[in-house]
Amino acid sequence: MTYKETTEYLFKSTPVFEKVGASAYKPGLDTTMALDDHLGNPHRSFKTIHVAGTNGKGSVSHTLAAILQSAGHRVGLFTSPHLVDFRERIRVNGEMISEEEVIGFVEEHRAFFEPLHPSFFELTTAMAFWYFKEQKVDIAVIETGLGGRLDSTNIITPILSVITNISFDHTQFLGNTEELIASEKAGIIKKSVPVIIGEANAHTRPVFARTAFERQAPIIFAEDDPILVGNLGKDTECPAYVVNLRVQDGKRFGENRVAYELHGDYQEKNANTILWACNVLEREGWIEGLGDIREGFEHVCEMTGLVGRWQRLQENPVVICDTGHNVGGWEYLSAQLKRQDCDTLRIVFGMVDDKDIDTVLGMMPLHAVFYFTQASTHRAIPAEKVAEKAEAHGLHGMVFHSVAEAYQTALNDASPRDFIFVGGSSYVVADLLASIQG
Repeated sequence: MTYKETTEYLFKSTPVFEKVGASAYKPGLDTTMALDDHLGNPHRSFKTIHVAGTNGKGSVSHTLAAILQSAGHRVGLFTSPHLVDFRERIRVNGEMISEEEVIGFVEEHRAFFEPLHPSFFELTTAMAFWYFKEQKVDIAVIETGLGGRLDSTNIITPILSVITNISFDHTQFLGNTEELIASEKAGIIKKSVPVIIGEANAHTRPVFARTAFERQAPIIFAEDDPILVGNLGKDTECPAYVVNLRVQDGKRFGENRVAYELHGDYQEKNANTILWACNVLEREGWIEGLGDIREGFEHVCEMTGLVGRWQRLQENPVVICDTGHNVGGWEYLSAQLKRQDCDTLRIVFGMVDDKDIDTVLGMMPLHAVFYFTQASTHRAIPAEKVAEKAEAHGLHGMVFHSVAEAYQTALNDASPRDFIFVGGSSYVVADLLASIQG
C-alpha cells in the first residue's frame, strides 16, 4: 500500500473519534495491552512523562518535549489530534514518523490487530510506543486522548504525571460534574510518581489530593506557589514571563526572564505548570537549569512542529488561528479577542456537535463580523445551524460551507488594519492550514 492508501485504511477500518465521535470511543485497556504484548511491550523501553487535562495538554506536552530536547535527550512525543498529516501525532526530536514506517507497521501487524477491532486511538498508541522503541528514545512525552483512567496511554508508569486543568468537555464519556471528570483524569496518577496539577478548584482539588494520597504520589498544586511570578506584556510578539525557578536544595535562581514562543492568554497558566514540571525534571537530572528551559520555551514550535496555538499566519491584516474548542479555552480566547486594537474584528467560526456552542457564543464580542462555517468532518455543526444559534446571541454574519471559502471571503473583505480570527474547533484550524498549504 502507498502512504495515502495506508492512512485511508486506518481511518476507514478503525473507528476514528475525530471523524465519527462517540461510536469510536472505546474505554478500557485490554486491547491496548494485547497490542503492546504482541509488540514486545515497547513502552517499557524508555522513560515517559504523562500529560492529561481538559485544555492545555498539547501545549504543555510540546514544550516539555522541546525542553528535554534542549537538554540533549532523544525525545518521543505522542499527541492528538493531528491537523493536516496523521504523522504529526508521532514525533522524535520534532521529526514526524516517516511514511514508510507507518506503512511498514500496518502491513507487518495487521493480521494480528484486525481480529481485535481496535479503535484508531488504540492502534495509534501502539504504533507510537513501537516507534519510540525502534528509535531508541531516552524519554517520551505522552499526551492522553479523552480521559486518563481508561485511556489507551495509561499502561505506562511515568517518571512524572501532569494534569493541566479540568473543565466541561466530553461529558458523555467522563461524567457531567467536575468531580467525575477529575476522577477520570486522576487515573493517570501512579504509585509514588510525582504529579503536577496545573489548575484546581474546590470541586477538583479534593479528588486529586485524595487520589495522590491513596497512591503515595507526591502532589504539587502549581497555582499555590507560582514559579511564574509576572507577565511582562500580553499581545507582544513573544510574551516574556518573570520566573523564580527552584534548584535542588530548595533555593531559587532568583528573578529571571523566560520568553515563550506560544502566545495566547491561556499560555500563562500552562507556562507555570511547565515550570513546576521542570523543577521536578531538574531534581531528577533530566535538565540542567534555566538554559534548557529558555531554549525550549523560545523555540517550541520550531523544535516540535507545534501549530495552531494563537498562531499568527500573516500581517496586514493580522490573521490568527487557534484550536481552542470548548468553554474552558474560550474563556481566555474571548477576552483576548475583545481587546484587539483593530478597525474591524472578523471571526471565521465553526464547532463540532459535542461542544457547548451556546455558552461559547455567549462569550463572543458583539461588534465582530462573523463568517460561520463548518469543518470537513461528520461531527461539524452545519454552518446554518451555527448562524441560527449565533443570531440568538446577537451575533450576525454570513454562512459558508467550507472553511477555505469563509476564510478567503474574510481576507477579501479585510483592510490592512483588520484582525481575522479563525477557530472554534481543531477541525476548523485543520481545514484552514490544509487549504493554505495547498
